Formats: sequence, C-alpha cells, structure tokens
Amino acid sequence: MGTPYPNPITSSETRIGWIGIGVMGFAMASRLISAGYSLTIYARNPSHPNSLSLQSQGAHFSNSPSQLAQSSDVVFTMLSHPSDVRSVYTGPNGIVSGLNPNSVIIDNTSSHPDLAREIFSLARSKGCWSVDAPVSGGDIGVKDGNLAIFAAGEPVVVKWLEPLFRVLGKVNYVGSAGCGQTSKIANQIVIGSNLVGLSEGLVFAKKAGLDLEQFMGAIRDGAAGSKALELFGERMIKRDFRPGGFAEYQVKDLGMGVDVVEDGEVFVLPGAALCKQLFSSMVANGDGKLGTQGIISVIDRINGT
Repeated sequence: MGTPYPNPITSSETRIGWIGIGVMGFAMASRLISAGYSLTIYARNPSHPNSLSLQSQGAHFSNSPSQLAQSSDVVFTMLSHPSDVRSVYTGPNGIVSGLNPNSVIIDNTSSHPDLAREIFSLARSKGCWSVDAPVSGGDIGVKDGNLAIFAAGEPVVVKWLEPLFRVLGKVNYVGSAGCGQTSKIANQIVIGSNLVGLSEGLVFAKKAGLDLEQFMGAIRDGAAGSKALELFGERMIKRDFRPGGFAEYQVKDLGMGVDVVEDGEVFVLPGAALCKQLFSSMVANGDGKLGTQGIISVIDRINGT
C-alpha cells in the first residue's frame, strides 16, 4: 500500500479543506492557518463571526462541501451530530461526491462507529482514504495544541497525516475504521464520571465550609487529581461555564455509549447511564449550550445551593 497522496504534507503545497467552525472547529482551523497552511472553508453562514475571523486570517470560501472537496487534498470536518456528518458527507453536493482520487477525509466529530465505517467504505470506493479522528481536551487543549486525537483507519494514512495532527495535539492510532469513534465514546464515559465526581466533591466541600481553592490544591497531587480537575476545577469554582464542549454533546456521546450495540452485544454501563441522566437534566434546565463543567449546576440544584 502506497502513501495516500503522492507528496508528503507541507504547508506550502498541501491544500486543506475545513467544514465546521463551532467552538472547537474554529480554534482547530485557526491553529492550522497559524502554522502556515492554506485553508478553504465551507460554512452554511459565511457572515458568522467565526467565518469572518477565518477569512481575515486568510481562509478562502467554497460554495458547497462537494466543491470544497474538489479543491482539497485533505478535508477536515468538525460537526455537531452524526446526522450532520451523514448530510455533509453523503448528501446532495456532499464531500464524497467531490473527492479527488487519493485525497483524505478526516472526521473529528464525535460520531457513531458504524457511520465512520460507512464513510471509510465510501471513500475507498472513490479511491480515497478516510480517518475517523475525534478529539479530547476541549477549547484549552486546542489553544495549547495539546488535544488527544483518537485516529482510526489505515495506519499508513494516519502516519502520513502526522504533520497536520502535530499542529493540533498528540495523535494516537487506535485501530481500524470506527475505532476512533469507539475510543471517543469510552473517553466520554470516563470524563463524564470525572466531571460528576469533581462537581459533587466541590459542592460537598463548599457546604462543609472548606475554602475551595485550598481544597483543590490539597487534592491535586493525590489520587483524586485528574485532567478533569486541571481543566475544569477552577472554572467550576468560579462558575465559568463558557463552553469548550457543549453539555448537549455530552448527552449525545454518552447516549452512544449507553445505547451502542457491537456484534450483537449490548453493554450494561450503569455509571454512564446515570451521568447521561444528570447531563440530560442540565439540558432540560436550558443549559445545553453551556460547557460540560456546568454539570456542577445540576448538583447545586439537587442540594438547594
């Protein structure tokens, strides 16, 4: 198997297409532009502030996902839901219809493993390559270039893409098509439980009269220390719920874990089911567009604080 594209990736030659300019997608696209890559963007709303900001940074615009694919060697997508992924890839004027032979598509969306495998097969039928590569680390991870990237597909393709992935964070090859999405679901099960536990610890400490900054400093280097604490502890204390990832997306991701069926096997995940219920309560309270660290608001309400 040869390389997916005849030439190695360089900022001066490789044409990058990008679809999805929400909180994460905008920050990721901006990092690639800052690294010297030329980006073409498709946005449903070209007048959105993020669209205009990317344009001011030098991005070009395309009229459709298909047209964008025709002018790109590598196409990234960072969308909201699996239904959005399906529409952008396989709908009228979708990415797949415009792919050039040997081009590569990378879906960073937290989506469904079965859909990732379907897109991989469609890409191969066009003589192209697909990598499902969801990420973890939120907006802070993007800004610091420290995202954890769960990349799945052909190993040689992931290896070829490393110059791009290095701009965004650390790439971890996790297996064949679909395994990136499975890894992200498992990651969300872990982080969901961490966020609920951190929220409960902080609410308990506050009601018991502890200084929360001192408490957080005391537990940071012990067994209770975690990446969740480092990323979100201070935000929780200050009730800073600006989103790096929306709470409603956490419900989506946990739902895929609770409801997923692999090879006819249904997984029993009581902790993930409880976390999904708590994050669903946050959405029901009208807070679905807040950051996942806002789960502490649900624990506050339960405790009357």
